[in-house]
Amino acid sequence: MLFPTPMNSSLLILLTAVSLAAADAPKGPPLKEADAKPPGQNRVTITVKGDKRVIESNGIPDHKVATFPNRGNPNAISEQKYRLEVPVRPALREGATGRMMSAWGVALNGVVFDPGTAEVYNDGDRSSPWHYEALMSNTEMGTTPKIKVGLGLDQNHGHVQPNGAYHYHGLPTLLIERLGGDDKKMTHVGWAADGFPVYAIYAFAKSEDPKSELKKMKSSYRLKTADRGGDGKETPTGKPDGSFGLDFEYVAGHGDLDEFGGRSGVTPEFPKGTYYYVMTEEYPFIPRKHKGTPDPSFSKQAMDPHANLGGQGGPGAKGGKKGKKGPPPEGAPK
Repeated sequence: MLFPTPMNSSLLILLTAVSLAAADAPKGPPLKEADAKPPGQNRVTITVKGDKRVIESNGIPDHKVATFPNRGNPNAISEQKYRLEVPVRPALREGATGRMMSAWGVALNGVVFDPGTAEVYNDGDRSSPWHYEALMSNTEMGTTPKIKVGLGLDQNHGHVQPNGAYHYHGLPTLLIERLGGDDKKMTHVGWAADGFPVYAIYAFAKSEDPKSELKKMKSSYRLKTADRGGDGKETPTGKPDGSFGLDFEYVAGHGDLDEFGGRSGVTPEFPKGTYYYVMTEEYPFIPRKHKGTPDPSFSKQAMDPHANLGGQGGPGAKGGKKGKKGPPPEGAPK
């Protein structure tokens, strides 16, 4: 019989703690199976013109999607006319950005990354910072009419805007699969609006050593421990559970990535090094801030003056106040 030693006891305590943490981890609504073909052919071109990288796309994904409309998402996918530009030589800037008022970036297939939502606690004014998390909330979400379970996301963590724009709120599962993404290589999946590259899940354990093993990148955000302290009318009460972006806090060194969801180092596409973002399996999934300056072409008005990027919206939705509307980098592919 094996009797517990001090080391075995410590290991048992650690495994128990991990199991409890996993059990307590917030879980979002179930994703809808992507078993339908998109309504059209994917068309995207990415070219370098002077000091700009130009992405032109019809916004139709190149992989299967769920059936849209569906319960939770009343909109059908339709073609868009995107002409997005990012700097070929992006520059880092000091300071953080606030809540995004534009799409955060674009995937290599021309579908935009737009992790935010328009849905606000208690169907409140959209200027409120208490926006629901699309991938996490199982509560009644603030739309008219209210959506009781999720926003109809498919297994690509995508769904559709009222203007027909399919977009990602998290890891584009089938795109990553199509690109051959796994733990054997870093997978470049797109560009942030500031021009820095975006990778999915894995990166080199030693950021400057391309021969080091690949490691699943961990976000440096975690759930807050203190109660929300709201009034139950305009601000929520209770313990943070991941239903809102404000349920999370950044803790330097808690994970592998910085406050912006990125790090500096070498990548297969940038062997001399660059700043890059990594999409993660936990919050924020897709980063919410930019380390550089986002290009104006990613603004909602530029992408579609009638778009409602960032949430369900649609007729009858309660709007309230809305937000204001060269050569490649060193080592980069041309």
